[in-house]
Amino acid sequence: MAPKARRAKGGRHSPERVEEIFRRFAAANPEPRGELEYVNPYTLLVAVVLSAQATDAGVNKATRGLFAVADTPRKMLALGLDNVQERIKTIGLYRNKAKNVIALSERLLAEHGGTVPMQREALEALPGVGRKTANVVLNIAFGEPTLAVDTHVFRVAHRLDLAAGKTPLEVELGLLKVIPETYLQHAHHWLILHGRYVCQARKPRCDVCVVCDLCHSADKWFDGAPRSAAAEKVHP
Repeated sequence: MAPKARRAKGGRHSPERVEEIFRRFAAANPEPRGELEYVNPYTLLVAVVLSAQATDAGVNKATRGLFAVADTPRKMLALGLDNVQERIKTIGLYRNKAKNVIALSERLLAEHGGTVPMQREALEALPGVGRKTANVVLNIAFGEPTLAVDTHVFRVAHRLDLAAGKTPLEVELGLLKVIPETYLQHAHHWLILHGRYVCQARKPRCDVCVVCDLCHSADKWFDGAPRSAAAEKVHP
């Protein structure tokens, strides 16, 4: 049986430890950005709706052409459902997503003058928009310090012992309680990117992790082998 990873000092409720985690994320990437391509709040909203159960790269490939001809709700409705479906057919669940894009465009014109609302309740009332989508739009388009908990954030929050919870909402609320306010604006980007490129699900890249010594996870790996007493000397 492989030896357990040594736990870093301080539990998840240690403000100093959490502060240091996000200080390092900020130092490594001061201005993190989401990877979905968009040109205005409306196209951001559409892109996030389309990104459910799809990769950002796959969504970007489909939306470049779509947004070139339809970057407002009115233009999207003029394009029509069939054309929207045709342009995003490489994305999973594209038929249902196209219906949501048309429906939310209609709602934006009818109830919000064609603009994307800045209120969570109004956003979540739009077809195809849930809490995670609303959080992304509020954060990126309007600068709100919200946290969108996707599979990457969920995993990193647990591995770094930042928040416990069985649901994205529980993890979101837990993170909001412990992350210092000064880091909240970019926190979800740091966590998403860290989970996507470093703290990966099957084989976390602990050897390049900037917060490895602060990590409490038993999933720590180094060069393909579990952290061991010998590895401790190389990676303190």
